[in-house]
Amino acid sequence: MSSSTVFWSAGVGFFLGFAFGIGCALAVMFSIYMGGYRAAIRDARMAEPSERYLTAVKKVEAKEAAKS
Repeated sequence: MSSSTVFWSAGVGFFLGFAFGIGCALAVMFSIYMGGYRAAIRDARMAEPSERYLTAVKKVEAKEAAKS
């Protein structure tokens, strides 16, 4: 096998590994983000908010009050 064949094989392998690796990581992070966003919207629209939502709202209000 010549050195140019090894070079091109390594280059193509590196590029594909990097491109698919980064692409898959971004897809996973986006799906996690969107899942959390949907859950937050669903909790905010409930007739009676969940305990977790109420706790999060209290934390945000406390941080905003501390800033002012």
